[in-house]
Amino acid sequence: MPAIELDTPAGPIDALLDLPQGQGPWPGVVVVHDAIGYQPDKEAISARIAAAGYLAVTPNLYARGGRARCITKVMRAALTKQGPAVEDILAARDYLRDRPECTGVVGIAGFCMGGQFALILSPKGFGASAPFYGTPLPKNLEETLSGACPIVASFGAKDPLGRGAPAKLNKAVAAQGVAADVKVYPNAGHSFANQLPAQALLRVTGFGYNEAVAEDAWSRVFDFFATHLRG
Repeated sequence: MPAIELDTPAGPIDALLDLPQGQGPWPGVVVVHDAIGYQPDKEAISARIAAAGYLAVTPNLYARGGRARCITKVMRAALTKQGPAVEDILAARDYLRDRPECTGVVGIAGFCMGGQFALILSPKGFGASAPFYGTPLPKNLEETLSGACPIVASFGAKDPLGRGAPAKLNKAVAAQGVAADVKVYPNAGHSFANQLPAQALLRVTGFGYNEAVAEDAWSRVFDFFATHLRG
């Protein structure tokens, strides 16, 4: 899995690139990392997406100074729907579109903070969006999802950040006529698809990896992508 230099309006940043085995072309997927950042967990996610037959690129949203200096700016971009982090993600979309191995159809998948970006950018030239616990949900959700691509969203019922989020998302996609698959997992919390450190402590606070739930969520995502990115 090579690290590449990704050109963006605010200057180059590093990104992970993962290609499927075999002969393309393939659809692409931009992966947006969570608030923890750019780490080995994202390599496993990128490899999973590539193994399913998609070009995967993960831009490092903390490339301009590291997590401590960048996290506030990146989170603000998720709230305001503008700024370098948004431009970085759209540059990753364009990078995939322009590769000869890509069909030109690109989806987006994001986790936690990245899930928020997957929602706010769903109207911005993507073929499908897969937010994993993208909570708290963006403000003015119905307006945000005007013109959105199809959305496959996954939530944990024990997520302390996500109370009421699935119902709000279902209402918003229905109002905008967006094709969607929204599922709530009763035995999961926040970050159920991320293998982060300190799992025992995370589970006490309503966070933590859940392998069975993660596998089910990924199965739904890839079925959804097969319809909307390949179909």
